[in-house]
Amino acid sequence: MDSIYIPSLAKARDRTETIEFQEFLPDLPTLMPVRGQLQVSHRGNYLEVKAQAEAIITFTCHRCLQQYNERLQITPSEVIWLEEKKPDRLEPLEQEILFEELLETLSPQGEFEPATWLYEQFCLAFPSKQLCDGNCTVEEISSEERSEVSVDRRWSALDALKGQLPN
Repeated sequence: MDSIYIPSLAKARDRTETIEFQEFLPDLPTLMPVRGQLQVSHRGNYLEVKAQAEAIITFTCHRCLQQYNERLQITPSEVIWLEEKKPDRLEPLEQEILFEELLETLSPQGEFEPATWLYEQFCLAFPSKQLCDGNCTVEEISSEERSEVSVDRRWSALDALKGQLPN
């Protein structure tokens, strides 16, 4: 997906560009290309971005560590303010930021990257608890199997301490 030059978007018909896409996004583990439509509108001092997209994402189960696929459909929308970036000045490493300052901004003379924006929207839609199945369980390792598993020598002191504890 090509980037959109913001000044040319301001001169486009209806100040809007609509993109139909079907392609793989870098760093997004999809089974098939991401499909959908993205609309970017220039509204003077901000961009209005809307999308409808779907993909089949490959996740790793947080319980059993098996990979599984899940269809994600998203319909994000966002307002991105257009303002020149303030010159870099030395700021303290820790500072208080007000809620009103948590805004996405781009330079009015810059570019909007649709692929990056879509990647971020999909990442925000990932489930926080990734489970392959509602009944997913982790196989218990028996004590015999556990003794057969080689222990990293760096953990030997902890393993010796564990042996001293009552069951």
